[in-house]
Amino acid sequence: MNAPTPDIRKGRKYDQVLEGARQVFMVDGFEGASVDDIAKAAGVSKATLYSYFPDKRLLFMEVARIECNRQANIAVHDIDTSDPPRVVLTKAATSLMYFFLSDIGQQVFRISVAETARFPELGHEFYQCGPMVVHDILTGYINIAIDRGELAVDDVHLAAHQLPELCKADLFPKLIFGVQSKFSDAEIDRVVKGAVDMFMARYGT
Repeated sequence: MNAPTPDIRKGRKYDQVLEGARQVFMVDGFEGASVDDIAKAAGVSKATLYSYFPDKRLLFMEVARIECNRQANIAVHDIDTSDPPRVVLTKAATSLMYFFLSDIGQQVFRISVAETARFPELGHEFYQCGPMVVHDILTGYINIAIDRGELAVDDVHLAAHQLPELCKADLFPKLIFGVQSKFSDAEIDRVVKGAVDMFMARYGT
């Protein structure tokens, strides 16, 4: 049985600690990141860091949660649910693609996957604050579009998972396996268009 997660104490230097941790985790990974380096990057003492986050796993989970939520909020901000599905899904898919291929998105994904076997709570946290946030947003919109007669979807929850997975075609595996590290807007647009075209071919009315 996993030990209960300690409460996070917030205070004057909370944001400062998180930004320092973010910088170090993105460069050194979870295992390679030392508390000394995080404290130095944050400009605080180790005692101050531990007063906020007594566990390095808890610190990483908070960094990942905040970043994933920030990206989700950016995606939602650009979406007008009164728009037709192709417009909304293209905006959503574009936001997803840029996050998947970003340095922060790549590192959070790599660290979470690498450490999940030893620390399952890391994987659970990433899943809840990343894929499930996207899933819930898409589920809400798909239901709206169904009510308007714009989409015909039998399994809304599956459809909400399918669009992000379609966005991982071609470019994402190249990034993960080190085949390619930089992508042009045209390359991203091509995958986005293909994902939305396939989604609409299956579910559009």
